[in-house]
Amino acid sequence: FTEDVLKRYEGLGWHVLHVQDGNHDYDGIRKAIADAKAVTDKPTIIKVSTLIGYGSPNKADSHDVHGAPLGAEETAATRKNLGWEFGEFEVPQDVLSVFRQAVEEGAKSEEAWKADLEAYAAKYPAEAAEFKQLISRELPKGWENALPSFTPEDKGLATRQHSQTMLNALAPVLPGLIGGSADLAPSNLTLMKMFGDFQKGQYAERNVRFGVREHAMGAIANGIAHPNSGMIPY
Repeated sequence: FTEDVLKRYEGLGWHVLHVQDGNHDYDGIRKAIADAKAVTDKPTIIKVSTLIGYGSPNKADSHDVHGAPLGAEETAATRKNLGWEFGEFEVPQDVLSVFRQAVEEGAKSEEAWKADLEAYAAKYPAEAAEFKQLISRELPKGWENALPSFTPEDKGLATRQHSQTMLNALAPVLPGLIGGSADLAPSNLTLMKMFGDFQKGQYAERNVRFGVREHAMGAIANGIAHPNSGMIPY
């Protein structure tokens, strides 16, 4: 494999970081994460170079450690090689204590977030009501009233034309509706006519130009639909 992936991301304008020794340089990993958080004007990719199957005396750096279990003997040898003296599924107390800190920190963060939301609601009641409705994962009351009706006598239309009619009827009443297609919007009629293109500096727009990359489009849509995002991607 000879492709320089990081150069590709540099060319796309990303913030690029590389931890050379992911097997041992834990401080380097922590620093890379901190550095990534400090950059707020662009996305960050962190490359961490590791050895597959690190610690396995006989299978490290081979496909054998990827496609099948180590097996009892190799697992025992790996434990001995790494100096791991704990039993199966046993979490060392010091590790458990560090992870348990997240419970208390998470509770504090949640309370701070709720306080911020209520302060926002007091200042911007209409916007806050819309936001709360979005993250409730419930559709707005009466949304169905925006749908057009048809009769058997109506002229037949292509499915994509009916789809566009529905998208544009629902867009004003479903503020979380956002989407597009893989560079075929004029053909498959996925545009919401009252909105422009979602892009840098135009975050209120709701038409997404995914480009000719169907797999990435699916991944992006999944990300948009992350639990409680309030968004409805298509």
